[in-house]
Amino acid sequence: MSRHFNAVLNTILRLHEILLKQPDSAAHSCSHEKWRWFQNCLGALDGTHIKVNVSMSDRPRYRSRKGDITTNVLGVCSQNGEFIFVMPGWEESTSDSRVLKDAVSQPSGLKAPKGYYYLCDTGYLNAEGFLAPYRGQHYHLTEWRGGNPPKWPKELFNMRHSYARNVIERAFGSLKDRWAILRGRSYYPVDIQCKIITACCLLHTLIHREMDSEATFEEPHLGEDDSSEMNIENVNSVERLMSGLNGGIILQTKCLRIGIMYD
Repeated sequence: MSRHFNAVLNTILRLHEILLKQPDSAAHSCSHEKWRWFQNCLGALDGTHIKVNVSMSDRPRYRSRKGDITTNVLGVCSQNGEFIFVMPGWEESTSDSRVLKDAVSQPSGLKAPKGYYYLCDTGYLNAEGFLAPYRGQHYHLTEWRGGNPPKWPKELFNMRHSYARNVIERAFGSLKDRWAILRGRSYYPVDIQCKIITACCLLHTLIHREMDSEATFEEPHLGEDDSSEMNIENVNSVERLMSGLNGGIILQTKCLRIGIMYD
């Protein structure tokens, strides 16, 4: 049984190049409600934690705040929720930004063509190819519900950023709902469990692609947006404030300007 399990697992992993494809970088103008504010955005990324089985000596590095032994898994998905990159194996104690740095540095790792980018949360730093929200501002969608619209341009940007980036959180949720082996305790060695994680992402992407109705996500709801009162002068002041900072911050402001002008 073990021999057949590993044979099937390795066969699935050979589909990696076929199923996990990075989006076409051809310039496009997206009109979808979530993505029209983020032209040339390829998708979103985030980390999630999945239980693994490691030696006693390694457990402190893999132990989460809840006491579970987990690996920090970097996942990236396209705008439609298909996984396009996955990298398990890092210890739970490793920061998200360190995991991303490793993914980008690998020869066959995560790449963002020049002029394109992925959305990420505040666990990552703004850099070329990666766009994070403004720090120190409301970010989570629940903070704007119940008649509490964004009050400032940065909050408006963060709300729209969170609304779009939520696609990766829903992708992880759907993945774990489908594959029980990713939810419970692992009895496999950590290297095998990491292969299982990747294989589940591959099969999940195949199902998403071939059986679209099975992979339909429930969109998060946003309340009424009172951003019409925000004008270009507000945005210009933000641009002056951010002038001279790195490319990620400049891109934040450009996206924010587009968002206000659309309103």
